[in-house]
Formats: sequence, structure tokens, C-alpha cells
Amino acid sequence: MPFIRTRSRARLRTTAVLVGVLALGGVAGCTSVETPPPGTTDTADTAAQLDQLTVAAAASMRGYSRERFPHWRNAGKNCDVRDTVLQRDGTGIKLSGCNVVGGRWSSRYDKRTLADPSDVDIDHMVPLANAWRSGADDWNDDKRGDFANDLDRPQLVAVSASSNRAKGDQDPSQWKPSNRDDWCGYAEDWIAVKHHWRLSVTTAEKAALDDMLGSC
Repeated sequence: MPFIRTRSRARLRTTAVLVGVLALGGVAGCTSVETPPPGTTDTADTAAQLDQLTVAAAASMRGYSRERFPHWRNAGKNCDVRDTVLQRDGTGIKLSGCNVVGGRWSSRYDKRTLADPSDVDIDHMVPLANAWRSGADDWNDDKRGDFANDLDRPQLVAVSASSNRAKGDQDPSQWKPSNRDDWCGYAEDWIAVKHHWRLSVTTAEKAALDDMLGSC
């Protein structure tokens, strides 16, 4: 489980819930969720990763559409990646087949507690449009689909629909979670995703991420 590392108590509680679910063999009626929750890295390692990112101006949006990032992929019988993240990040999950129809979610961006999956969005930590402007425009659609459905890095997280829509496709120089307690984790996760996928950052974006790491 690559993202279980020392950091905030909130993240450790999330990890504990996941471990408990997996120990019981998953939620009845659905394939066990084996993807870890969005996690953390050592702050020094993250700072080093930030320094390794290419700094470049944002590219053009020409040719962009969400359809160039195919999602959500199937992830089990009657279950897609969205359901996988809802199940992973929630508690008291209720299923119809392998579709999540109930539960409770704590939105890390704004500390809202949600009890209806229709109020929950699955946020792409690095938004698809931002990825397009920072290198994904050169990928093929298969690779963009891998990025849009990436469960192996902290790229997908269940949050309130209102916070996700406020964020839009903005980078951390333009939008930060209203929950300042999440600034450290948000910066770490953003950097981890960009570093793995070799996406660039703008000068302002890098400065904002460096500032957010100062809250760790």
C-alpha cells in the first residue's frame, strides 16, 4: 500500500478504515477495493520531486475535450472507477450490485460530511484540462485514459461536488482548498501525480506548491 506513510491524523484514520474493510474481505456484493486512499510522501522527498518538475508556460487548450481522457473505466462487475473511489473513501457503504448508492464521505477540501453519493464528485487531483496544458496534449488517448483512471497514485479523491466545481481546472496558484489543514497533503499529492506523469508546472504553480509545503 504505497501511500500509507506518516503524516496527518486524518489520513491515518482514513487508512485505518480501509485496512479494516480489506481485512474483512471488502464490502459484501462487490469486488474488494485494493487501491489505497490518496496518501502522503515524505516532505523532503516531495520538495525534491517539485524541484525535478519541468517549469514551462501553460500550453494551448487547442484540441482539448474531456472525451480525450476516457473515464470511468470498468473496475469489476457493474462497477466502475467512480464506484471504486466512492467505496474506498467512504464509510457505511451501501451497494446495489457493485454500484455505490449510499454511505458517508468526509470531503477533505472543505470538511463537509456527505451522506448522498449524488453530492460527491470524484476529483482528479490534477485536472484533466491542466494535464492537457502541461504535457498530456502530446499523449495518445490510451495514455490519457490511464491518467484519468489512475488508482495507483493520489489522483482520484471523493470530495464535495461544490468544492470540486469551485476548483475546476485551476492549479494551486489559482485555487486552494478552503480547509487549510489539507494544504500540505494537497501539495504533496499534486506533486506526486505531476512527477509520476512527467507533467510540467508553471512558475506561479511551483511557487504556490512550495508555499503550501511550508504548512507540512
